[in-house]
Amino acid sequence: MAFQYLTNIPLDEALAEYMTVLEERGFFARRSEKVSVNRADGRLTASAVYAKISAPHYNACAMDGIAVYAKNTFGASVTTPIRLQSNQYKVVDTGDPLPESCDAVVMIEEVLWKDEGEVVISAAVTPWQHVRQIGEDICEGDMLLPSFSRITPAAMGAMLASGNLVVDVLVKPRIAIIPTGDEIVTPTATPGEGSIIEFNSTIFKAMLERWGADAEVFDIIVDDLKSLEAAIRNALTHSDGVIIIGGSSAGREDYTAQAIGAVGDVVVHGIAIRPGKPAVLGCTEAGKLLLGVPGYPVSGMVILEEILRPIIIRMQASPFLPPDEAKAVVSRTLNSSLKYREFIRIRLGYVNGKLVASPLMRGAGVVTSFVKADGIIDVPQNVEGYEPGQDVTVRLLRPIEDIKRTLVITGSHDPLIDETTDLMRRTWPSAAVASSHVGSMGGLFAIKRGEAHMGGIHLLDESTGEYNIPYISRHFPGGGVLLVEGVQRVQGLMVSRDNPFEIEQFADITRDGIRYINRQKGSGTRILCDYLCRKEGINPGTIDGYDREEFTHTAVAALIAAGSADVGLGIYAAAKIYGLDFIPICHETYDFLLLQEAYDLPMVQRWLETMRNPAFTKRVMEMGGYDVCNPGHITAF
Repeated sequence: MAFQYLTNIPLDEALAEYMTVLEERGFFARRSEKVSVNRADGRLTASAVYAKISAPHYNACAMDGIAVYAKNTFGASVTTPIRLQSNQYKVVDTGDPLPESCDAVVMIEEVLWKDEGEVVISAAVTPWQHVRQIGEDICEGDMLLPSFSRITPAAMGAMLASGNLVVDVLVKPRIAIIPTGDEIVTPTATPGEGSIIEFNSTIFKAMLERWGADAEVFDIIVDDLKSLEAAIRNALTHSDGVIIIGGSSAGREDYTAQAIGAVGDVVVHGIAIRPGKPAVLGCTEAGKLLLGVPGYPVSGMVILEEILRPIIIRMQASPFLPPDEAKAVVSRTLNSSLKYREFIRIRLGYVNGKLVASPLMRGAGVVTSFVKADGIIDVPQNVEGYEPGQDVTVRLLRPIEDIKRTLVITGSHDPLIDETTDLMRRTWPSAAVASSHVGSMGGLFAIKRGEAHMGGIHLLDESTGEYNIPYISRHFPGGGVLLVEGVQRVQGLMVSRDNPFEIEQFADITRDGIRYINRQKGSGTRILCDYLCRKEGINPGTIDGYDREEFTHTAVAALIAAGSADVGLGIYAAAKIYGLDFIPICHETYDFLLLQEAYDLPMVQRWLETMRNPAFTKRVMEMGGYDVCNPGHITAF
């Protein structure tokens, strides 16, 4: 073919142009597949994973011993032991279902066995002591993993425990690798003169698999245009893209650009970098990637790192984290061409308290320079180089530390936190949220101590009937916090389907035979419960189960759905998940308290942007029991 001059496009421009073409042709359309959970380690969830059953799904004995009715043990001590007859207890092992007539377990070590089945115990137990209640670990309907989460062994266990046997994951990108060249031979211990061992495909396959792709190496193709075209077309039939190794320059037998042009379109041929300039970036009309890389190993590795890796990561909705960097001084003169952006491998060491960078051999075929390198100096185009002692920025290769930036939310529980996290990750896959449910007051104090960025609160001030603002004014007289408007939500009584006890109002929870389940002290729902008790003139001591506490709305709903309790105060969304009947009691305000100094953090801004997105309102309204006015609106204190 006639000699063709290569372009000399800056790297960032070339990558951006290539990404645009791939996007327009549908290359980044995400596909999913279902796989068995026990084979899902390391895969990425294609959508949020929810618990199908609670764990435990029955009230389970947590100790070996005897199951008892706790009331029968009250008053037992070393000096006043209590005797129980055989009909007052059941012998149980860890994991056994709790017998229906019992509500606690006495550990085997605390039991003294007597004749004729009589036992003596010298310590009282409280109701539900040594019992794993339904949903203690996982509640049916809880979100286990948001979209695009990396599945870990622990997550596999949680999915199985919650009834998920298969999981929807993103399909791994499938990349074919075709080595080319008349002089290339398969690896051998005794290569002949003029034969070059083909090892690039092994390097590239391993790199791709580390990035989460499936890679397949095809047979070596000789320098023949028709043979190369046929090999590319064949490889495309069962792959998302093809890497062609060698033949990417403009020499007499360099056919890669021609073959890519025949099968698809050449987007870029020639990038202003060293090594790696002759790379060919192409794409088929059907949106499949075609990448021609130079035959020199270091050149090919640079192209894969700088061009293909960001593409593969984007395909998987994974975060593209910038490399770790450090300041160093150059140990000797380092020259660079003004025409190219150059990537120079270096060794690093500390001398007199300074990080010193020593350049390694720079040949495109010197693969050992990558093996030995501790870092890379990225020399910009139009920079001639650096003098000894000059400060440079080094991209660290060893060790590489993943930087995790997590938004910490502590406070009142609401399923909308999980839903917002999922929405946020769909826009920013690197976003992470760690939420803990400690109640509204717990969240308020966590913000006060600087232990969280944000906290969910719904605190009713009885004197004014206003939510949240009076508490903020009292606890933050000097300001320093922001109130993020959330939602209006319905609180009410959750009861079994068809309301078998015909509960109509809050006061009905005091009726004989009604088992109530409460929220923990300090939670907004507990504060509401106590307020309603005072308003109705109810003595909490008359409520069966007032001291039985759970930490989330879904945990309360799970126990009612399982028949372990009859009624509990909670939000409509939780009742809806479990198919419970719901008696509305009041509307309340659920907001987020934000530490002012955290406002400018990227993860906070992403959260706020997500709340202001119409997709947030749509998803919240689909959950039911909410009303949304101006989510994400900020009020300063």
